[in-house]
Amino acid sequence: MKGLNKIQIKRLKDLIEGSQKILITTHHNADGDAIGSTLAFGLVLNKMGKSVDIVIPNDYPKFLKWMKGTEMIRVFKHNEKECRIIAEQAELILAVDYNDPKRLKNASWMLSLPGKPKVIIDHHPDPFDFADITITVTSLGSSAELLYYIFVDMGIKDYIDVNVAEALFSGIMTDTGCFSYSCSYPEVYKVVAELMKYGINKDAIYNRIYNNFSENRMRLMGYCLNEKMVLIKEYNTAYITLSREELKRFSHEPGDTEGFVNLPFSIEGILLSALFVEKQDHIKISFRSRNNFSVNDFASTHFRGGGHLNAAGAEWDLPMEETINRFVSLLPQYEDILK
Repeated sequence: MKGLNKIQIKRLKDLIEGSQKILITTHHNADGDAIGSTLAFGLVLNKMGKSVDIVIPNDYPKFLKWMKGTEMIRVFKHNEKECRIIAEQAELILAVDYNDPKRLKNASWMLSLPGKPKVIIDHHPDPFDFADITITVTSLGSSAELLYYIFVDMGIKDYIDVNVAEALFSGIMTDTGCFSYSCSYPEVYKVVAELMKYGINKDAIYNRIYNNFSENRMRLMGYCLNEKMVLIKEYNTAYITLSREELKRFSHEPGDTEGFVNLPFSIEGILLSALFVEKQDHIKISFRSRNNFSVNDFASTHFRGGGHLNAAGAEWDLPMEETINRFVSLLPQYEDILK
């Protein structure tokens, strides 16, 4: 694709060819793009004869565990000793779908290991300078799409099969909200068309990811809409809050709140939506927007977060009430954009 640096791609290919044990990492609270991209990369590297392990900081949603290659995944939170051995033995470390070491939480030490080349493959803006090679294309809707182009430019497209295609499609579909944002350019659909040629069943993939939740998750969603959604009509804004106690009441599992931040957009006129979820030592925030309101700028300016134009996140270390008060107090500054 246009925009990929041929020298960087050549360097990446040389590093891969010169390494036998390869470690792939992705961010805390791994989503569909993170899991799909890392699994696709791992499966391709396996076909190239490489020994591959994927280390993620914490567990990932059940609705993503159907993809092939999950036996490569190690969860640092559950098996720290094994993950440390894997990282120490790795000859190459690939950072996929993140560009800030802090996204690895307690596993970020892996990126400081000496003598091991590190490579960033990502689509988020403003990468930190911690890698030997940084391949970032912010105009793309997902890291999975970027990875497809990398496979093509590296000359290893022949290693793509139905399993790799399923993983890449899952990453593209989930990180664009089923092609509802961050995908207003023709190339992404050309990639999807190419992936379809490998025999993937897009309808089955959709059902595995979006129609495969627990009863508790559905009841939690209903509770959010009925009891927890707040509308601020003068700023075309909505937000949802969830406490740890509320999550416990509905037997919350990783991934259960995925997509909740988008629910208010079914209401006519909503331009900004936020989801605030209480964790043990912080508030996890998800922002979504429509039109030209940059939640990336909003999150980075006011909550030390970041992301994309219409999708961003942050973590805030004040209690829920103070966090919400801060959010609401900021809205008048954006009155012209939100009306």
